[in-house]
Amino acid sequence: MMAETTASSPKLFVFSTVEPKDELEERFEKGYQFLTSITKGLSEREANDALNTSICRGIQQHEDISLGLVYIILTEPQNTQRSYRDLTLLTRDGLNLVMTFLNRVIIEKYTKLLDAARIQVLWFSKELVRNQVIGAESVCNALLRQIAGGDISPKNIWLAETLLEIFLEFKPWFEKQSTLVAIVVYTYLRLLVDHGSLKLAAFRQKEVDLCCSLLRDKILDCLAIGRDLVRLLQDVARIPEFEKLWKEMMQTPATLHPQFSGVHQLMSIRTPRKYLISRLTPDMEAKIYFLLTKVRFGQQKRYQDWFQRQYLATPESQSLRCDLIRFICSVVHPPNEILCSDIIPRWAVIGWLLTTCTSNVAASNAKLALFYDWFFFDPERDSIMNIEPAILVMYHSMRPHPAITATLLDFLCRIMVNFFPPLSSQVRQGVYTSLKQILEKKVLSSISPLFDNPKLDKDLKGMIRTSFAEFCSLESELPQYTLSAAKPDDMLLPPADPVLPSVPPICKIENDTESLPVIPDGVTLPPTAMFSDDDEDDIPLGKLKKQEPKVCKQNTKEKAKQDDVDLSPYLEQLDFELKEAVLQIQGTRDSEQQCEVMDKLIETLIKDDDFDADMSAALATCLCQLLNEQFTNQLFPEEYEDEEAIEDSIGTSLFVIFRNLCQTPEEDPSRQQILQLLGDMHQRQPRLGYHLLYFLKANKICEDNMTHYKDFCKSLDGKDLAGCLLSDLQLCQEDDVHLFCYLIPDIYCQFASIAVGNPELLNLIVSCVDGVQLQELVCHVMQGNLVMFRKDSFLSVLNASLEWETFEQYCLWTLISAHTIPVDYILPILPKLEFPQHAEPLTSLLLILKQNCPSEESLSCVLRRDGRSADPFALSILRYWSQEHEDKLAELVTMQLTRQTTTPRKQRLRDKQQGKSGPGVVQILYHLEQLRKTLKSTSCE
Repeated sequence: MMAETTASSPKLFVFSTVEPKDELEERFEKGYQFLTSITKGLSEREANDALNTSICRGIQQHEDISLGLVYIILTEPQNTQRSYRDLTLLTRDGLNLVMTFLNRVIIEKYTKLLDAARIQVLWFSKELVRNQVIGAESVCNALLRQIAGGDISPKNIWLAETLLEIFLEFKPWFEKQSTLVAIVVYTYLRLLVDHGSLKLAAFRQKEVDLCCSLLRDKILDCLAIGRDLVRLLQDVARIPEFEKLWKEMMQTPATLHPQFSGVHQLMSIRTPRKYLISRLTPDMEAKIYFLLTKVRFGQQKRYQDWFQRQYLATPESQSLRCDLIRFICSVVHPPNEILCSDIIPRWAVIGWLLTTCTSNVAASNAKLALFYDWFFFDPERDSIMNIEPAILVMYHSMRPHPAITATLLDFLCRIMVNFFPPLSSQVRQGVYTSLKQILEKKVLSSISPLFDNPKLDKDLKGMIRTSFAEFCSLESELPQYTLSAAKPDDMLLPPADPVLPSVPPICKIENDTESLPVIPDGVTLPPTAMFSDDDEDDIPLGKLKKQEPKVCKQNTKEKAKQDDVDLSPYLEQLDFELKEAVLQIQGTRDSEQQCEVMDKLIETLIKDDDFDADMSAALATCLCQLLNEQFTNQLFPEEYEDEEAIEDSIGTSLFVIFRNLCQTPEEDPSRQQILQLLGDMHQRQPRLGYHLLYFLKANKICEDNMTHYKDFCKSLDGKDLAGCLLSDLQLCQEDDVHLFCYLIPDIYCQFASIAVGNPELLNLIVSCVDGVQLQELVCHVMQGNLVMFRKDSFLSVLNASLEWETFEQYCLWTLISAHTIPVDYILPILPKLEFPQHAEPLTSLLLILKQNCPSEESLSCVLRRDGRSADPFALSILRYWSQEHEDKLAELVTMQLTRQTTTPRKQRLRDKQQGKSGPGVVQILYHLEQLRKTLKSTSCE
């Protein structure tokens, strides 16, 4: 009866009648039912004994009982105290499991919690803090994220006030959590801007007192926030307590802490992402990520309207725009795959946010948030992706939104002087550095079209020339970028074709972990933007959708398209039945009908005794022309884990040819006719090769499918299997990285003799994968499904990789680490590595040596390195070994010294000529002396 009641009336989450019950609540209810089945009808003592007995039987019982007790705490306030007591007595993992599920409830489901359940979540969190349970700070962090900025609704204020009371009540525990202290300061400083009404005066004063005391007593913890702490303090600087604190920070910073040198120190620290993320609720974060990763440019209006109705509709929500802009600039850094696609770019979303500001103060703060990383930009510490949106918003708004460009340029000129007058020269230098980086990394090829924009008024032009004389004097290298050369119809727009471009106008930037769009030479890029407001200067959306993109390089699949060919002379070379079949394929657009006709065509071809080389070439030309779209459209489905989607993707007429090839026995002479046709098609359309590979992997007809590909390669004139395979995979990688990564495990399994240890194939892989795809490959390796290296060719792979890009090398070393390759295989490369030219392999090898106990061979290689150079490699690993393997290292060093002092001189010369000599005595002693000095300085500290 209890189970029926629970199922019919949820006690934890709010759901509509059409929504299924949440799986998380069902998991809690399952634990609750298990708990009640054990304790039903028992006294308290007997129930405790029964629970103790059951919880010791296994992990599942422990989980069920723990979740059952948590469910009672969250849904039955009258039984809360007893259940919490039982939970602390019965837990076997220090409440780790409970913390995990509680954090899930808060992060994923807080907005759907019933009011009574929310109260219990806060009570539970308070008890965890009261008892100083390990991990309680993570629960507090999760709850802080649910406090929405720009929201003064009663529920939001209640959550903020309740958490504040917890921190005040348990301040001794709270002040020991340095990360939590910084998050709390960042959160409540930001919320103070929203809590200006008289009815919130008492709560606001508590916020002020807490933040001021933490900034005074825990300033070093707060320094971790970085430059955005200064931005928030400026927003509240008129509050007397903060005004006094602000003066101390500017005039006598050492009074707060001897290690605090003032505002310049804070402004030089880039704000970590976790603080910027903390001011968006998980729901807001998910919506913004969806907008920036899934929505096509030109189709964003309804999503933006929904977001505005949900989060930006109230007067208080004006302040939320700053949080969103800082989040988009500093946290959302899209990969190349998205940057080159038709997904809405970051600058367009930021431009929309700027146009929704209805308050002058909010608009100024939003502009400050956009340019904030410019002021103290340092290429060594800061990312180019943080400053990219601001310049692109101005650049692309010149035509459709000239007012946005003008106000942003005016703001930038004025803020350099007025942001913080004592540091105006540093701010100016930061802005100049930002502009130089923008030009160096080719975010824009020239800034002249922006600064010399004829739509700007004379006063603003004069201000720009005064502020940016160095850049205004530069002449534009690309005349087509000027506004006068841009026609109204030449706009940067999302492509109408749903197929994503395969070759992006993107480059990996050395010494920077992010990727930027690079404008190709000779490409006309007129400035424009499409925002969601109804500005009279906007171009109608219907007109926009008809335009073609002007910025992206030519898609490699576009190159694959065949020029229209008159098929008449080729049709005349075919037999009547083949000709009729080709004409039927040409005359229908229905996929199923095309497949049926293609099946009949192949059947006719097999039975045709007169089918010769000339007829095969003519038929291949006709089919490549008619099936051209199947080679150029997106082949690999987005939902590639869905078997039905995979099956549907190979349901076109091209794959009917492959299916007939697979179903024809090897000994059947007619099989050669199909192979001959495929060979002739391959000459005209090289992408046929990787389409066949994809079909053989996706097809479930028979075992060992790849033999058909091998037969296909044998039928090609003048090409071996290895050459065909690498050529097909290169085309696949250029066209569709996801498909390429999908094929890789099977390639290494079915073509091991060619693929395993092949430097060229490895370079293809690491030059295109992103973090997710690299993780998938690592998982395949660790599951035993993928082997990419072998001993005899491993050293050649390492030698070849020394010429690769930084990211490619780190991907390679990640794959090496996943294979657990013996360190002895890797050591021979060490003598060839020079600092700093080969920093990537040196770093990776250092971490590998750290995980291994020193051996005679590894120590010998380390000691042979030049200790007098700036290379810290030898000293670093020797110091680590001296701490972790002291006795072993001492024994090995003694052996090295003994060998060098006892080996005859002639033998040493002979070993040196043969490349077998170890480190010399002087070399060993120099390394040991450097190690001694380092250890001595460390012990003195």
